[in-house]
Amino acid sequence: MWHILKYIARRGRVTEPAPEPLEGTHRPAHPVHDEILAILGRALAIRQVDAGSCNGCELEINALNNPYYNIEGLGIRFVASPRHADMLLVTGPVSRHMELALRRTYDATPAPKLVVAVGDCGGTGGIFGESYASCGRVSNVIPVDVTVPGCPPPPAEILAGILAAVRARPPIEAEPATFEPGFN
Repeated sequence: MWHILKYIARRGRVTEPAPEPLEGTHRPAHPVHDEILAILGRALAIRQVDAGSCNGCELEINALNNPYYNIEGLGIRFVASPRHADMLLVTGPVSRHMELALRRTYDATPAPKLVVAVGDCGGTGGIFGESYASCGRVSNVIPVDVTVPGCPPPPAEILAGILAAVRARPPIEAEPATFEPGFN
């Protein structure tokens, strides 16, 4: 082992240096990230809610986090609490058992809140429709801004639906922060 470390220390770096960037090729941030910041004033935080799906849509949503789509690099992240979320991403037909939980999640999300229904089940109720066990589509329980069709929709279409919901909202006017002394 020591002879390998001595060899590495004597030899030094064997790779060539990284090339210098060409003029005009450096771009600041991704345009989508700039657009999200212009509209929301901050990064987009999403709370994903499974209201009774088969998990096909969840697999596609999970693919958004891989290096190919890299939504974290665009300023979009998933959060664990609806109190920290700007958007709800709801999948599946809303089962009767999830109806109250979905309404509470929606109520706990601070305004201005966005809702995206993902998949055929979330948008139309899918093959389940409305029955004794299912409320059907998400819009039967909470208001929906954008519906992403497909069974399951590919990650690129889910991302397009998220961006369509963000673009549909008018930009938030930043109000100056005020400081009031005391703990009233």
